Amino acid sequence: MDVAIGIDIGGTKFSVGVVDRQGQLLDRETIAVNHSLSAEDLFADLGHVVRRQISRASDHHKCTPVVVGVGSAGPITHNVASVSPLNIRAWVDFQLQHKLIEVSGLPVFGDGDAKALALGEGWLGAAKGCNNFMAMVVSTGVGGGIVLNGELLSGATGNAGHVGHIVVEPNGRRCSCGGQGCLEAEASGLAIEAITGRSPTEPTYEIMQRTGRLVGQAAASICNFLDLELVVVGGGVALGFGATFFASAQEKMDELCRLDFSRKARIIPVALGSEGGLIGAAAVGWRGLNRQIDGRDVPAGPAP
Repeated sequence: MDVAIGIDIGGTKFSVGVVDRQGQLLDRETIAVNHSLSAEDLFADLGHVVRRQISRASDHHKCTPVVVGVGSAGPITHNVASVSPLNIRAWVDFQLQHKLIEVSGLPVFGDGDAKALALGEGWLGAAKGCNNFMAMVVSTGVGGGIVLNGELLSGATGNAGHVGHIVVEPNGRRCSCGGQGCLEAEASGLAIEAITGRSPTEPTYEIMQRTGRLVGQAAASICNFLDLELVVVGGGVALGFGATFFASAQEKMDELCRLDFSRKARIIPVALGSEGGLIGAAAVGWRGLNRQIDGRDVPAGPAP
């Protein structure tokens, strides 16, 4: 059986897993991002895990890895030829695709982490059957991926959907992107820790509400602008804050989505849970491999 090696790159952790063509996650391993390391040493950590998962796929699961799919925090360039995650300072214009090809010996296809999540949730998750939606990751940082008329939006450089850099507090905190008052600067895990002096794993009720309201505000702007009916949200902060976060986000959306076409827009948790990043990354890989093999223009929203 052919399988994909999915790689989910976030600001605090790297996850690597084995995913089959039906989207079943067969194996996975996660390591913390060591921010004290150089760019090459940081990749060496990731490379060790990739090699181990390739070996697990062949030796333990008796499968054949045929492609690597990557979902990475951004900004990125096409197919993660280079990545510059704002929360991984060592990686600036880091040549990730080439490095992964060297390590794996497989074709490598990549996209933004939230865009990968959108593929996964449209394939098997909470957005299955929906042609107009946004997926968001609210974690160490905040990212987004938008599917419009069944197609995942890419933009001029492949970075469409960076909802984390919508301004939600005009006089707010300085963002790592250089702007001020961005959603990521106000509602990400790093921002919450900076604002409160507490880990986002130990939030107050007020912080859970505030974070939900800010995410709902940004989501409402996108729904009003692009005529979206659904927003699905994953990431450690959003899922960790749970019902309080989602109730506050929906309340804010109900307040701001007042146009006839947007007033029923919903914001809900991802259905794939903690597996969504890896399944989405694998979906990026399967989609890329399909297109390489037979030249089909595979739709971005549904199954890859």
